[in-house]
Order: sequence, then structure tokens, then C-alpha cells
Amino acid sequence: ITPSLDEMVHFAKEMEREGFTIPLIIGGATTSRIHAAVKVAPNYSGPAIHVLDASRSVTVCSTLMNKDTRDDYISGIRAEYDKAREAHLNKRSDKRFKTIQEARDQNFKIDTSLVAPAPKFTGTRVFENYPLEELVPYIDWTPFFQTWELRGSYPRILEDKVVGDEARKLFEDAKALLKRIVDNKLLTAKAVIGFWPAQTVGDDIVLDVEGKEVVIHTLRQQAEKTDGNPYYALSDFIAGKETGVPDYFGGFALTTGIGCDELVAEFEANYDDYNSIMAKALADRLAEAFAERMHELVRKDYWGYASEEHLSNEDLIKEEYEGIRPAPGYPACPEHTEKGTLFALLDAENKIGLHLTESYAMYPTAAVSGFYFAHPQSKYFGLGKITKDQIEDYAVRKDMSIEEAERWLSPNLAY
Repeated sequence: ITPSLDEMVHFAKEMEREGFTIPLIIGGATTSRIHAAVKVAPNYSGPAIHVLDASRSVTVCSTLMNKDTRDDYISGIRAEYDKAREAHLNKRSDKRFKTIQEARDQNFKIDTSLVAPAPKFTGTRVFENYPLEELVPYIDWTPFFQTWELRGSYPRILEDKVVGDEARKLFEDAKALLKRIVDNKLLTAKAVIGFWPAQTVGDDIVLDVEGKEVVIHTLRQQAEKTDGNPYYALSDFIAGKETGVPDYFGGFALTTGIGCDELVAEFEANYDDYNSIMAKALADRLAEAFAERMHELVRKDYWGYASEEHLSNEDLIKEEYEGIRPAPGYPACPEHTEKGTLFALLDAENKIGLHLTESYAMYPTAAVSGFYFAHPQSKYFGLGKITKDQIEDYAVRKDMSIEEAERWLSPNLAY
């Protein structure tokens, strides 16, 4: 998502360079009025307008094509975006930040007496053709309905006064196609997981991979906190080198998308867009279910630090288990290139056919990857905004230019 937001800015700059004057309409996942006003519009002298979704762009285009309404509408948008930019800058200037060294001095310190025992193996293990029927009970259906722009949580949405009828019909169709997928093995589920001895050095997690050091680079919160609360980085959840306490780090990559392209092509050949979208949505849901199932197996068996765990699917969805599985690109570790290190550790492309695109998206797209942390005090958090001193420090640690670090972390920059 980060590269696509950057591409919108680049596109606006190119339109300006080429002398375009036509309106630029911006929409899609994670776009916003603020992003359009702060990042895109300043780079283009023509109109740059954010719309919430494709259906609303029709009204905007009609207004822009009407010579009686066009000029007033564009003036109104520009005035609105000027105010939004000013408010954004004022809000940003109100925030206070610790230096990266100050934040590190106030890091979170785990109780090393609670470090998990060693996993059953180190290195990697591959799961080929994992039974799809075993994943069905782990499906979280709420995001499935959101794919179809039906708001509400499952199962209550099925009885909703406004969207209940539509939700029930959609759910029946989904269950029918899911049964066909499972019975005929139309999708293939594959996973690779791994564990390695690890210790924290500063904000880095240093892994011992068959005698060679591999580093996972993490980032630390810097927005000022009250009452002496710690500034988290994921490295805090692994025992520090100075403690001498042996600890471990885990990683995983999995997909349920093998076969999805063929299934979608079959529907599209019959002009069946409904089931084409349905197949992709179900493949995504199965991937998330697979991630939930693998994490459960890790906790209860392969790492075994929660062997007595008994949680319902609802508890799993609420993440009421011990340990966490954050993913590169998400709030605790928003920088995508760490996925490259993870995929190399797991040899994911050779072992399960899952690869990364140049923007670090996964293909097949019905896929999940991430890290395993076992410590009971580990928790999910958002990195939030960070300052230039951490970007400079991170660029050195990652051996990348400051400009590249800023590009990958552009949504997190406090400057």
C-alpha cells in the first residue's frame, strides 16, 4: 500500500511536468482527503480531488464537466484542502518526540524469567497440501462481509435489519463455493515456519542461523508519552544479549492462493464477476484462517509454550492467546523490506512457491507472512510517527540511503 500511495504523488508530479491541466481524481484503499490535500495536491497545479469510492466519482465528474458548476467546485475543493493542510501542519507541530536515544533509554524490559522454552526444532519446516477442511472452522467471516461493503460483525450481521437479507444470501453463496473448493481441492494450502536462536542488540534482533548472523531490524516508538510509559520496539520482546538468557525468534509464510488464478479465470471466461470476486475473497479468508491455525500449532506444539491452551475461534479472533505474530507492513513494523529477510530465512519461494514483488507484495496474493514472538509480555502496538534521527540510524543499520528509508516509511515520518 505504501508504494502505491507514493506512486500517486509521483503520478501528480509527472502530470505537472508534462503540462497536464485535467482533473486528477484519487481514490482506493487507504487513500484519504488528508493524503490528497497534504501529499498529492501540492505537486499538481490542476485540480486534485479525493473521492471515497468509485461510485461517487460519477457525481464528481458530472460536476467537473458542467461549465456552470466546475469553477466554483474546484475553488471550494482548493479552499477545503488549504484548510486541511494547515490543520495537519498545526496538529503535527503540537506533537512532541523523544530522540531515538532517549526512547531507547526508556524501552520496555521483559521479565527474563518468563522467556519461553526452546522450540522442538530450529531451522524450517514445510507443510504441503494442508487440509483445507481443517481451516474452515478458523475463518473470521467479518472481513469477508466488509469485502462486499456490508458493515457489521459476524454472526450478528445475518440478522441486521438493513443488510441482513443481503448478508444471508451472500453467506449461503460463499458456503456453497467454499464447499466446492474444499471438496474438489481447487486451492492448495502451503506453509513454511522456522525458529532460530536469537538475542536483542539495541533495536536489532540478531539470529543465529547455522552459525551465521542474520539481523531483523525493528523500529521504536518516539511520540512522547506520559507517566513514564515505555517506548516499544519489537526487539524488546527478545532477551537482550547482555542478559545471557537463551531465547528464540520465529517466522512464517503461507498461502492458500495456489490454484486461485485458474479458478478465477474459469469464472471470468463465463463473465461471472460475482463468483470471481467470491473466489478471491474466500482464498483470502482461508489464508488468514491458515495463519490462525499455524500459530495455534506453534503455541501448543512446535514451540509448545502454551501447550494447555483451550481457546474458541472467537477468542482467537480477539487475539486472547499468549505471544504475537506481527507482520512487516503493519503498525508495529511498517517497513516492508524486512519481508525480504524473512523470505530468505524461510526460503519461501523455493519451498512453497510464494514470492515477493518489487514492492514487497506477496504472490499468490492470498498469503500471510510474519514473525512469531513467544514471550507472555509481548504485545501489539503501533509505531506511530518517528523523527529524522531514527530514520538516519535505521538507514545505517539497513545499509540503505536515507531517501529510500524515508520512502518506505513515508506514512510514519514526523517531519
